[in-house]
Amino acid sequence: MQAPSPDTRRRTVRAWLIAVAALILAMVLVGGATRLTESGLSITEWKPLTGWIPPLSEAAWLAEFEKYQQIPQFRQMNSAMTLAEFKVIYWWEWTHRLLGRVIGVAFFFPFLWFLWRGWIEPGWRGRLWTIFGLGALQGAVGWWMVVSGLADRVNVSQYRLAFHLTLACAIFAMIVWSGQRMQPRAVPAGPTRLRAWAFALVALVLGQIYLGALVAGLRAGLLFNTWPLIDGSLVPGISALFFYEPWWRNFFENALTVQFVHRTMAYVLWIVAVVHAVDALRMGRGGLALTLVAAITVQAALGIATLIYQVPIGLALLHQGMAVVALTIAVVHAERLAARPGALPVGHPVAA
Repeated sequence: MQAPSPDTRRRTVRAWLIAVAALILAMVLVGGATRLTESGLSITEWKPLTGWIPPLSEAAWLAEFEKYQQIPQFRQMNSAMTLAEFKVIYWWEWTHRLLGRVIGVAFFFPFLWFLWRGWIEPGWRGRLWTIFGLGALQGAVGWWMVVSGLADRVNVSQYRLAFHLTLACAIFAMIVWSGQRMQPRAVPAGPTRLRAWAFALVALVLGQIYLGALVAGLRAGLLFNTWPLIDGSLVPGISALFFYEPWWRNFFENALTVQFVHRTMAYVLWIVAVVHAVDALRMGRGGLALTLVAAITVQAALGIATLIYQVPIGLALLHQGMAVVALTIAVVHAERLAARPGALPVGHPVAA
């Protein structure tokens, strides 16, 4: 049998990366549903090897329910919960953890096979091992997040939730970038200014995802449900924004400040995306830049609707999913403008 050509091998590896990225998107959405249904603390133990097996008998279900009954969330929020109701939240968290395990398997074993067959080019091995290491860290961060809600709180720490979601999205972005890098470049690298702003937009989208996770962790979307006004004004008073001491705590713990910063970042992100798209159009590279503006606009509209309707699960998940779509477009756009070894700049006589 004839060995696959280098192009075939690269396309296969790229398809594998895209499949893993799709699994991460699914996990982000399931994670969002797990948070919105208050299901994340339903499993109070971390069993990396055996935790994929759910309770298989009534006695096993009762044992899991008894463990949940020992934590503050049950005692203070769900003391009237029945076993049937517990099973609903348990399945959400179990599915979220199962997806994490599936992603680990879907990445690690094909990766080993590709390494064994020599399909991973030397320059890619370190990058892909780094992604695997970050994925393993993400599992530990997930448990670190859950632990924060098992003793002294009724929900998880917003600090840890935001880090958990942002790390997942950063890993997703790295995989999308890697998949794009494996495509032959059809166009030359973009001008330096366009490249710089494209990378800035990736950073801004990730930053906005982090802020959105803080809003979610503080349930801030349930507290201030008007737009464009927030707490009765366009800009809240200083005393309300900086209620806690020291001042920096307000950016992580004050629900009003966190939501106001999240809104302000949305305006900044949209303006930067529009200005960048206009610049890209002038240079003949406006296609994906315009698509990114459209995605960010839809994302903002979903955010406003989610806020006004007081965070219904469907809208909230659309809002979270659209954030990942916007991140995907931003990463692909930045990669297409990025220079590669041997790539010719725009305006080079050969490239032209």
